[in-house]
Amino acid sequence: MEKTAIRSEVSGEITAPSSKSYAQRAIAAALLADGESILTNMTLCEDTGAALDIAYNLGAEIEQNDYIYRIKGGLNPRTELLNVRESGLSTRLFTPIASLCQIRMTLTGSGSIMRRPIDMMESPLEQLGVTVHSNGGYLPIDVEGEMKGGEINVDGSISSQFITGLLMALPLAKNDTTMNVMNLTSRPYIDMTLQVCEAFGVAIRHNNYEQFYIEGGQQYCPTRYNIEGDWSGASCLLVAGATAGSVTVKNLNLLSLQADTGIIKALERAGAQIISSNDSITVRKSNLKAFEFDATHCPDLFPALAALAASCEGTSVIKGTHRLTHKESDRARTIAETFESMGINVDIETDDIMRITGGPIKSATISSHNDHRIAMAVAITALNSDKQVHITEAEAVEKSYPGFWRDLNHIRTEKSHE
Repeated sequence: MEKTAIRSEVSGEITAPSSKSYAQRAIAAALLADGESILTNMTLCEDTGAALDIAYNLGAEIEQNDYIYRIKGGLNPRTELLNVRESGLSTRLFTPIASLCQIRMTLTGSGSIMRRPIDMMESPLEQLGVTVHSNGGYLPIDVEGEMKGGEINVDGSISSQFITGLLMALPLAKNDTTMNVMNLTSRPYIDMTLQVCEAFGVAIRHNNYEQFYIEGGQQYCPTRYNIEGDWSGASCLLVAGATAGSVTVKNLNLLSLQADTGIIKALERAGAQIISSNDSITVRKSNLKAFEFDATHCPDLFPALAALAASCEGTSVIKGTHRLTHKESDRARTIAETFESMGINVDIETDDIMRITGGPIKSATISSHNDHRIAMAVAITALNSDKQVHITEAEAVEKSYPGFWRDLNHIRTEKSHE
């Protein structure tokens, strides 16, 4: 699918979709609970849909009424094959959970997920008593439990998602577990995991995020859990307000643990006007200046930050490019190639640093590289183009924000060429 993003001004209100990061964790917790949980305010995207399908295939009963999902938990696999689609979190979350089953389970997927490494999961699972076979460190992966607990060492430098999977699965193991974590990145996502576990009655202790102590034999308790709005999806819309008019985004928890709340700090540093009230944020255009921002713990913000930097005066510096290699695309390279095609200079040759110099944005035809965040960032950048930008593979937004094109069209008004 191709979309044309036209030079436009923006004005209006948008309701952020629900957080797919929280949704997938809550679905997993509901699966593991003995009884019926109710998840509210849960909008669907490809990744959340994948998690629901996996939970069903692992034994959950699921009913939907608008944005309310009733999930009756219980591990009792209906099939030995689980399809994660293209979801990195579902891959690394449900592999340890599948390892609780006493049969051989296979996880596979499609598209870019088949090229994203999972070798960091193999040794820790084997230390926990699981038999593991992968495709040379990639999907598909076979696991055969039952996972028993013990002491393990886990490298958290590539992704925290596998640690999330272990933290959610190990409370149901027979024995206690001590998990030693080295080089943890994306710490806020671990806080989100611990918050969901606590909401479902599971206790996990840690020592400065370097050692986690997980008591075995615990039980998840069914509960009613509200899925908060998604700061990742909202980030591009907030940038649209800062660069092309004024936007109010509702359904955002100002005290959220989500790492991508960091977009507010970046917008402040760039000089945007920001007004917060209750569960909404309003961002208005002003004279934007170059900014510096460390995105090491919130790498999903990189595309939105690039869109912001493209409309700033001067050269912005964003740290943490090493976190971008194993995303839906090699995001650092993709951002550089994409924005340079629109006339924006991007330098990624310096170790772990991206430098983006703002300037005139030219018309172009851009591939999203089937990366949802690239598609959204290009669309926002195009609001200040000299005319328009054509985006191919625009359907990539279905992964996290199916309503993105509708919402963007709702707030934009075409601006005449100056």
